[in-house]
Order: sequence, then C-alpha cells, then structure tokens
Amino acid sequence: MMGHRQIEQAAMFYEFSLERHIPADHLLRSIDGFVDLEEVRQDLAPFYSSIGRPSIDPELMIRMLLIGYCFGIRSERRLR
Repeated sequence: MMGHRQIEQAAMFYEFSLERHIPADHLLRSIDGFVDLEEVRQDLAPFYSSIGRPSIDPELMIRMLLIGYCFGIRSERRLR
C-alpha cells in the first residue's frame, strides 16, 4: 500500500505550522515550487502492494533526498 503525503495535517498534541516558521525566501520554498513529482507516484503505483504496512510516499522520499543533498545531510537517518 503506497502512502500519500498529506498537505496540511493538524498536530494531535500541539499546534505547529511550517508555513509560519519557514521564511518566504527560504531555499525549501523554492524547491517546493520547482519540484513536481506527482507523475512519479502514478508511475510507481503498480509496484506497491495493497497489503502489509504502508510504504513511504515516493514523492516524499525523493524530496527528502533532494533536501539532504542541498543541505549536505549525508545520512537518511538524519533526514527523519
């Protein structure tokens, strides 16, 4: 089962919004506006099983790796 990134999800125990904490001219906003990976999710959908634990959203994973590259984060564990 392929997971899907939720755009705006309220926190359970506290209110935190990335929109309020990331400046308008930050590199992350430029990356978000430039990168469109919706086709990747559609292309990879047939390879995901409908049973078992949900997988990481492929769009989210590629975005995480791209941000890690831009900020010099070499470990995938540090991206979490």
